Amino acid sequence: MFGVPVACSLVVAAACLAGIALGSFMDFGINEALANKTDIGALFATYGSYFSYCLYPAAGMCLFRGLRKLGEKYRLLAVTLLAVGYFLAVYYSNSYNGGKVRELFGYTAGSSSAWLSALSWLFWAVLYAWVPVLLNRLLDDSNAQKLMAVGAAILVAWVLADNVNLWLKQVASRPRYKYLLTLDDPKSEFRAWWQMIPNLAGSNDNFKSWPSGNMTIAAMMFSLPMITDLFKKRSERLNLAAFGCACGFVLLYGYNRIHMTNHFLSDVCFGTLITYLIFALVSVAFLKAAGSDD
Repeated sequence: MFGVPVACSLVVAAACLAGIALGSFMDFGINEALANKTDIGALFATYGSYFSYCLYPAAGMCLFRGLRKLGEKYRLLAVTLLAVGYFLAVYYSNSYNGGKVRELFGYTAGSSSAWLSALSWLFWAVLYAWVPVLLNRLLDDSNAQKLMAVGAAILVAWVLADNVNLWLKQVASRPRYKYLLTLDDPKSEFRAWWQMIPNLAGSNDNFKSWPSGNMTIAAMMFSLPMITDLFKKRSERLNLAAFGCACGFVLLYGYNRIHMTNHFLSDVCFGTLITYLIFALVSVAFLKAAGSDD
């Protein structure tokens, strides 16, 4: 599963379920103990998603190499999908974190030159440029079907997980911890994840705590071993190292969401588990269709 033993997937699922069980009874107390905004935490909250978004151009390059292997008639489609993957990384980074970058450039909406705003796009474009270049050298294109299956699985699973997450946020409409802290009696308005009030949130972000959307972004890092399994010099040890890096990143990201008062433990674990299960289903479907047993 994902280029690593199935036991690894069971460990991820078990850890998420344990976190959900613990958070179901201790969410508020855990946040009281861990939530404490810091400058380092804010920096990671802003730029940590960069590593996950690198998977977009990585998926684009997998599709590009696979399609190019099939012949010249797929050249335009290959270039288009590579561009789409690259654009998505730049677009989402600029949409969610572009404000901080524009501040660095001294941009002020309504008074600064529009070129400064465009510069923030260029900043992200440059920041992701190394991903397709490096993968173009590392990927083994002897199995074009598997390359395309992995690339397509990453893109499809990410879009599906993101939309499922957005829908569930509306279903639950759970108040965020940072919103509760603005109240005179925070605990009085606290709701466990199962105490749902559908569609209360609307466009109000204060009521979109469950499940964590950022963990949807972070959990996609579990696709990293699938990519390393496509390398010319692939090995089980490399795949396991990639899985270990993904686990460490997801744990750090999950802690950051609680630390920065954005989510509860159950939000974080549900966001991770839902994304992981969706990605498992999608990737297995694509890899089976491509004739791979990985």
